[in-house]
Amino acid sequence: MRRYYIQNFGCRATQADGAAISSQLSHVGHTEAAERADADLVIFNTCTVTAAADDDVRQTVRRVHRENPAAEILVTGCYAQRSPEELRTLPGVRWVVGNSHKTQIPDLLTPLATEEFHGEVLVGDITQQRGFLSAPVEDASGERTRPNLKIQDGCNNQCSFCIIPSVRGVSRSADAGDVLRQVASLAGRYREVVLSGINLGRWGRERGGPGLRLADLVHRLLEETAVERLRLSSVEPMDFSDDVLELMASSRGRIAAHVHAPLQSGCDATLKRMKRRYRSRHYAQRMERAASLLPDAGFGADVMVGFPGETDAEFEESRRFIAAMPFTYLHVFTYSERPGTPAAGYEGAVPVPVRKERNRILRELAAEKNLAFRRRFAGRTLSVVTLEAGRALSSNYLQIELTQAGIKPNCLMDVEVGGVTAAGLRQREAFPVLV
Repeated sequence: MRRYYIQNFGCRATQADGAAISSQLSHVGHTEAAERADADLVIFNTCTVTAAADDDVRQTVRRVHRENPAAEILVTGCYAQRSPEELRTLPGVRWVVGNSHKTQIPDLLTPLATEEFHGEVLVGDITQQRGFLSAPVEDASGERTRPNLKIQDGCNNQCSFCIIPSVRGVSRSADAGDVLRQVASLAGRYREVVLSGINLGRWGRERGGPGLRLADLVHRLLEETAVERLRLSSVEPMDFSDDVLELMASSRGRIAAHVHAPLQSGCDATLKRMKRRYRSRHYAQRMERAASLLPDAGFGADVMVGFPGETDAEFEESRRFIAAMPFTYLHVFTYSERPGTPAAGYEGAVPVPVRKERNRILRELAAEKNLAFRRRFAGRTLSVVTLEAGRALSSNYLQIELTQAGIKPNCLMDVEVGGVTAAGLRQREAFPVLV
């Protein structure tokens, strides 16, 4: 039996995969180490969305091998699926396991693994996979609040900048009954459960699927489980249907008031080169509908700057569009060439200093929008789930600093907001009554 430590890189779906791996390993008797240095097996669950993500993984692998040379290292996830041989040459790496075989990781650690598993690289053709590859999450891998549950994997979109379909495969959905059972189990221990996926809004839509849509599944989760709050992670804008938005608005707080819809650009010409399946007017219509139903919701988006061919005028068009939207935060990414994607061969590369400057401009705009949003809630009461170290997260995705002593993590409660902090809000302090 091993003491293992899992380090996740990247998106919420990857975090959910890490929780599933941990659940599998714990189920067969392995023990999770509290610190990386205490582990005799370190698992890196990787991202490969950018070259910077790859660099981060390689640097971390080398650092861990220096710090804990006795530990065996297993690398899995999207980077392992894309470039296993590259990872196998890194110091200390014993196994490289692609997304295609991630559920088989516990089998590699059995006494007979050496005989059963010939070689250290286990990667198959993920694009041919039609089943949902994820083990049930029985625990949350050390999480004390807000476990991530992946209910969808893969993507059928072919965005010109994105490598993910080639390392995650086509869109595949978890069985509705399995999702219901897992949420019911998690609801007994956690106040909030986050539903995640690579393209979450496509749940149930593959050919031969259950004939249900995301709104149908979420409705069943509210009706058939005791979950106190669900949060949808990231949903493509056109999948924020009226059914989904109206369900969120009518849920009486059981679905977090939080809408995260990737935008990438507010310029139609850029969206066309990106091969995104909407134009700015379509996106605006969805956000306007969401804001009318959920006026106090947190609104977020992923935005990319410096995409090939993005002129000053196109960037300004995108900036103006973003300024007009009800965003309360942004995830701003600087375009990075990703070998294997169509965009990597596009002409019109934007100089790196220009990309960085555009990133700065949008981050400043996002900070202004976020501050204005936070100021709206001074003196108001927000529903929050409590986290570690005196922090909480509101339904509408605001960080709250708690002033009340003795509040444990993993509680759902109302908090009166006293004021704005540098990065979030602060709970109003209770002053003693003088007699």
